[in-house]
Amino acid sequence: MSYIIVDIGTGNVRVAAAAEDGKVLGVAREDIQYIKDALYPDSIYFDPTQLWEQVLRLAKQVLQKVPGAEVRAITATSQREGIVLISKDGRSLIGLPNIDHRGREWENIIEDKSRVYQLTGRYPTSLFSAMKLVGIRERRPEIWQDTATFLSISNWIEYKLSGIARYEHSQASETLLYDVARKEWSAELCAVFGLSGDLLSSIASSATVLGKIRQDVATTLSLNDTVQIIVGGGDTQLAIKSTRPAVNDMVIVSGTTTPIVKLTGMYTLDEQERTWTSRDIEADRFVFEANAGVTGLNYQRLKEIFYPNEGYDVIEQELAENKHTFCMASLGSLLADEEVSLTRGGFIFPAPVSHLLTRSSFVWATILDIACSIAKNYRILAEVAGHTPDYIWGCGGGLQSKVLRQLIANLTGKKVHVRKEYQQSSAVGGALICNEALQIRVQMDESIEVVAPQEEAYYATLYAEWEKTRGYFRNMN
Repeated sequence: MSYIIVDIGTGNVRVAAAAEDGKVLGVAREDIQYIKDALYPDSIYFDPTQLWEQVLRLAKQVLQKVPGAEVRAITATSQREGIVLISKDGRSLIGLPNIDHRGREWENIIEDKSRVYQLTGRYPTSLFSAMKLVGIRERRPEIWQDTATFLSISNWIEYKLSGIARYEHSQASETLLYDVARKEWSAELCAVFGLSGDLLSSIASSATVLGKIRQDVATTLSLNDTVQIIVGGGDTQLAIKSTRPAVNDMVIVSGTTTPIVKLTGMYTLDEQERTWTSRDIEADRFVFEANAGVTGLNYQRLKEIFYPNEGYDVIEQELAENKHTFCMASLGSLLADEEVSLTRGGFIFPAPVSHLLTRSSFVWATILDIACSIAKNYRILAEVAGHTPDYIWGCGGGLQSKVLRQLIANLTGKKVHVRKEYQQSSAVGGALICNEALQIRVQMDESIEVVAPQEEAYYATLYAEWEKTRGYFRNMN
């Protein structure tokens, strides 16, 4: 028996098949096709029809990899903050990804941003869904007039699969229209943005059965029409679930961006408004978060430049052989205590250029920048909410780098724990959600790889040098 997990990331669409025990049986992926919207200075969108066709195509490919497997359920996860607008007659009108900032021009309509932070757990910016809706209302009236509701991208996928529109709590946390502490939509927040509560769909909990698969979708995918559609959640929350953490644990989710989170049993805010607080997919649990930004994306792009034809194994080998750490980098990662993100970055090394400088020197500096950013955000979370365990959970494809895992341990002074299949954490989390919804008990593999801190004093000096490097680029902005 197997499950299908649809995962809409920032850069690509992934469809995975997973067994009940979380073992990933197959994955197919394609890039998302974004379109620039000329009506706004910083805006892109996607065609929902095209994205849905990609999902169906990838699902067929994955199902071919597991011939004969009985698919019992399908769930979905996606980039947070992204939404799809839906018409009165059920048509999907436009898709607005998390990296769409069409609402930036109207951020000044929020008169009391601290009040919004208190209710939503995040300082309001154009990143979040409500401001995307405002941008559509103000400059795309032909779409706005036809809009009846909107859904997170994962909830929209579930709507396309089942015909039932519901918004899940962790995804609702990203809209600026949801009272995170009270666990409900907020009329007060709707009023802040001049949005009608009629736009808001009913809320459903993650790991619950939404309904059966639509007959036409079942036919297209050659599936039984008894397949259940399960309510999923935000991609960070599903990745967190794969580690099976406890309240008060910290988790690093290393992907295109890198959220660092503490799981709490109460609604926690930062007096300096530096952090995010969201609903977890677990009932009565919260995700208290700082985010290091486009860390994994920086690594991918540097690989394309320096190692275009080699695999990550070659990079790891060269990094292990590189004993020269004089090259430092600051590449635009985010720190929770900085009000304005860096817009300039680069590498610093002694001049003239040394013969010891190699391509691995630049990649090592990039990974150190990622690790230092993670360590800094970890310290801010620990300062606000405390953290007593001697370990941090890690998951996500970025942690395939042994160098990164070791650097995080060295810089935080905490052991880094990873479970099997940590690279496909959202798919594993999706399988666990399906098990819960269908009330299936499975014995999971509880083995853990542990990376212990080493040479903490030495890496403290590197951290200080990294802070100095970041200061250079901060002064250039």
